[in-house]
Amino acid sequence: MTMESMLPSSWVKCNLGEVIDYGVTYKAEPEEIPANAWVLELEDIEKDTSKVLQRVKFAQRQSKSTKNQFSAGDVLYGKLRPYLNKVIRADEDGYCTTEIIPLKPSDVIKGGYLFYWLKHPTFLEYVTRVSHGLHMPRLGTEAGRNAPFVLAPTNEQKRIADKLDAVLARVDACREHLDRVPMILKKFRQAVLEAAISGALTEEWHEDNPRKADATKLAEEIQGAHVAAGGHKRGNAAPPTEDVHDLTPDMFPRGWALLTLRDLVLPDRPITYGILKPGPEQVGGVPYIRVADFPSDKLNVASIRRTSKRIDEEFKRSRLRSGDLLLSIRGTVGRVVVIPDELQNANITQDSARLSIQPSINRDYVLWYLRSGLAQSRMKGSTKGVAVRGINIGDVRAIQVPLPSRDEQDEIVRRVEALFQYAERLERRYVAAREQVERLTPAILAKAFRGELVPQDPNDEPASSLLERIRSAKAKLPTQEQRRKPLLKAAKRKSKEKSLMAKSRFDNDVMGKPYLTGLLRQIGGSAKVADLFQKADLPVVDFYKQLAWEVEKGHVLDKHTSLKVA
Repeated sequence: MTMESMLPSSWVKCNLGEVIDYGVTYKAEPEEIPANAWVLELEDIEKDTSKVLQRVKFAQRQSKSTKNQFSAGDVLYGKLRPYLNKVIRADEDGYCTTEIIPLKPSDVIKGGYLFYWLKHPTFLEYVTRVSHGLHMPRLGTEAGRNAPFVLAPTNEQKRIADKLDAVLARVDACREHLDRVPMILKKFRQAVLEAAISGALTEEWHEDNPRKADATKLAEEIQGAHVAAGGHKRGNAAPPTEDVHDLTPDMFPRGWALLTLRDLVLPDRPITYGILKPGPEQVGGVPYIRVADFPSDKLNVASIRRTSKRIDEEFKRSRLRSGDLLLSIRGTVGRVVVIPDELQNANITQDSARLSIQPSINRDYVLWYLRSGLAQSRMKGSTKGVAVRGINIGDVRAIQVPLPSRDEQDEIVRRVEALFQYAERLERRYVAAREQVERLTPAILAKAFRGELVPQDPNDEPASSLLERIRSAKAKLPTQEQRRKPLLKAAKRKSKEKSLMAKSRFDNDVMGKPYLTGLLRQIGGSAKVADLFQKADLPVVDFYKQLAWEVEKGHVLDKHTSLKVA
């Protein structure tokens, strides 16, 4: 079924250029723009939503390039990378980049209706298809004029635009509410971890199980194992950063111990970093994990590269085992992942630290602790460097860990995982709802421009008659070139009389003031263009720019064959 067959009988399909002067713009040079004028660039408009992200005055922006001038009520269309769907309705006068085309509504083409059509799926599909340019495609002027347009009766255009304003405002409100969900879930997860590592999450369990809640014996066994293995060896690691590892036992529930990360790893597998220079990619080599392989605390196995067996042998101290934790220590500090079975014996780079947690400790408790705000803030406080920020192994080993008993660790992990699973279910529901909302706007626009959003009124003038009137009116208008000829002839005649014009558009009594309007009043309120030009004593280019400005501001009515004071 074609679009034409789906339209109401009172509507017609035509081209945008038949009803709107697409591409006809009024230029302004930087020296002509007032300091307090709004200057709009494409980056100020959010894609798809038509939200203005910022409003910048000329004095702040200090643009050096020619701009397009626009008026309040104009529809501003971004022709560069049109698939970004950057369209707004101007609510005040201003200036914009020439990559934005101001489109002027009229008595017969309502601004709201035009605005919504430029966001319609059919229009978007067309401009995406015909835009030229590989990296920065833009819609050409002729292609813009040939763009499809669905013309409805004028009164119905207003009813459609008003209805879309109301319906899509509710869609936008729904989107804004949904957009708060990710941050709420993030805060929820962080609150869960804070409750977990402070003892608040298991406070009732702790009181009900006093015998199971004492970690003293566990701490003694852990430290004893390290002493038996020869104690902690600092090696060439830098000393820990002062005033960062400042936790004290009284900050945590009675019975909890306060150890360091170095205490929690296997004595024969101390915390270490990995390969300094992995070398070129080796097909069939040994896999090694970079920080880039686990963004957002999730390991991307598909992105993992391979190094030579010789380099792996040189750094065999940092080989991984299934179940090890990997902590990012350079670049983005503080990401933590668990090593899966398929990466047994893989290696790591110098940007991460391997943590082989003792079996007497619940590894996932350590995982959740390292992701908590408390641990993250300590790592942030230890971060040093300029070009590449990071923490040294000495600070990693010195990270303090509040340690409950093994039974309470297990209970904490069980509760955290249950609450995080609940958050994941909410997140999936959010994603599904967000996808539905994103489909709503195109669906509503499609319905509106099939004539199904508001009822038709048989008393409205049919769009076919409307289009004929627009075409007839356009046919009677002289072209811009025809209108310029009398002025050019007059300018030549005047140049014979005197070589220099007495006035300039930049004179104090001309620029930004209704200079030509005053002259029109002096000669009776109306005059032919050439006659006003003779009286203005302005160069032809200045005259045209000043006239365009005064017409834009509503001081002068342009009747095409004559000018009249508004």
